[in-house]
Amino acid sequence: MTDATKDRTEALSRLTPEQYRVTQENGTERPFANPYWDLKEPGLYVDVVSGEPLFASIDKFDSGTGWPSFTRPVFGDAVTEHRDASHGMVRIEARSAGADSHLGHVFPDGPPEAGGMRYCINSASLRFVPVDALEAEGYGAFSELFRDAAARS
Repeated sequence: MTDATKDRTEALSRLTPEQYRVTQENGTERPFANPYWDLKEPGLYVDVVSGEPLFASIDKFDSGTGWPSFTRPVFGDAVTEHRDASHGMVRIEARSAGADSHLGHVFPDGPPEAGGMRYCINSASLRFVPVDALEAEGYGAFSELFRDAAARS
């Protein structure tokens, strides 16, 4: 077993059944019954499998859908998009670039002033890192995002 395979196996073994269902089996959690849909705290949302940074709270908005919604990923290449023709409709699936975790879907109905996109993401695919824990958890480089946002407010 390679180190990468071992690391992935260990990461997957730490997931709850719901996290596994969503990220590995392309599941969807119930709206309004997930931990991050209405979280307003500043911080970084990372892939629950790999820990790769995906979204920042400064790009989060209340879409009224019951899932966390973001206008964009924290990096342009953090999230990959794929055609999804399941469930009798065509949508754009969002996956994490590094771990290939299923995150949710992307829709063109986000806030126009922020680019018009809505990344509708399952909480089960994310782990939230509060701003005051960024440094301790190895995400200190992202602290500047939140200082810049506070300065603009």
